Amino acid sequence: MAGPSLTFRAGGARFAVPAASVREVARVPRLTRVPHAPPSLIGLGNFRGTVLPVLSLAALLARPRGDEAHVLLVEDGERVGIAVDVVEGIARAADAAEPVALASLIAAGFARVERRAGRAIVAGARTAGRRDEIPLLVFAVGAQDFALPVGAVEAVLRLPRDVTVLPQADAAVVGSMSVRNRLLPLLSLAALLGLGATAAGARTPVIVVRIGAHRFGLVVDAMRAIERVPESDLDAVPAVFNRGGAEARIQAIGRLDGGRRLVSVLAVEHLLSDTLTARLLRSSGEMPDAAPATDAPAERFLAFRVGDGAFGLPVAAIDEVAPVPDRLTRLPNAPAFVQGVMNLRGAVVPVVDQVRRFDGVAARGAKRRIIVVRAGATRIGFIVDAAPEVLRVPASALCEAPELGGAETRVFERVAALGDDARIVLILSPRELLDGAERDMLAALRPEGAVAQS
Repeated sequence: MAGPSLTFRAGGARFAVPAASVREVARVPRLTRVPHAPPSLIGLGNFRGTVLPVLSLAALLARPRGDEAHVLLVEDGERVGIAVDVVEGIARAADAAEPVALASLIAAGFARVERRAGRAIVAGARTAGRRDEIPLLVFAVGAQDFALPVGAVEAVLRLPRDVTVLPQADAAVVGSMSVRNRLLPLLSLAALLGLGATAAGARTPVIVVRIGAHRFGLVVDAMRAIERVPESDLDAVPAVFNRGGAEARIQAIGRLDGGRRLVSVLAVEHLLSDTLTARLLRSSGEMPDAAPATDAPAERFLAFRVGDGAFGLPVAAIDEVAPVPDRLTRLPNAPAFVQGVMNLRGAVVPVVDQVRRFDGVAARGAKRRIIVVRAGATRIGFIVDAAPEVLRVPASALCEAPELGGAETRVFERVAALGDDARIVLILSPRELLDGAERDMLAALRPEGAVAQS
């Protein structure tokens, strides 16, 4: 091995590679596991804003894995991280270290997956038949349900344990929290609506909205669902309701479930008075943004969990998010992973168990939800653990998922690197998700011995 070598230990042995082939040595970051990835791919890591696949050298060499504490960042057409136990240093001679050809190891262990054309589904999810539907984020304040248009919501976060209290604050002010190194003023929506402030807990939802050039967090009691409501089911507010101090805060009344439920749709721009806005900005020290964040390229995703994994779907591809009903109607002779069907405003929607998609992990949380996903005319419900959390992700924080693994990993088309806490969210392709569920159903219904047509 000509030139200086970098020596290190992995899998109980000592190895060496040309020092020039290693761009950087880093500590193992927080890793995000990719379901159905090859055993050697131990996860995705965020390296100063760049998401890279991290491979275990011991697993590539079929050795027992040790305490992998360091990552060698190498270039093999694309950058990857190689996890090793201990990095010893640079040596002119490799001594007793065994030389290892990382490029050939990676090539032998991973076949590149050919990407399916037409990966973008967000725009295609807006079909002509849905132009008169308004997506609403429904939540509870006190004993009432309210809603905001999804387009007016920048994110849905959780109230942190420690909130900074603002001095001489208005009764509606909860305090402030730090979001991406900026102070976010927090307001009790119950107090703003004159319903009386409610006690906030550790998991209380915070809806981030923009009023003018400023962001505010609205503290609510609980998230309900994302629902698409036809414009014909949104009624103007009677004039008598628009008198007094709360005028124009409610812009419409939505009729859900065939009129059995009513929800008040709020007008974000009328929630705060000019006086309260000015006082909040002085107290928090926030200055107007140089340009509204909505001008920067960004996408909105619904984040959810299945087991320990964090995943996301484009909001535009989601029809609804609803609680799991007490009972789903079972279909005779249906495949085992079809858990049943649900009635969604007169339409029958199959509900699919996503164990196969997420490496054998099923949703079991007490706050499970059904996410109804649409691509074209196809609608299928998927049971997940906790939802919804709406994330507004800048385009700069999105990148293509690494092209490593088998066909099952095609469902993960992108990754979002959230710089505030080094979190990585795997973004699913709605089309691949639905295609996979349909393929599973067709395969299960195919007579035994039948051969699939290509």
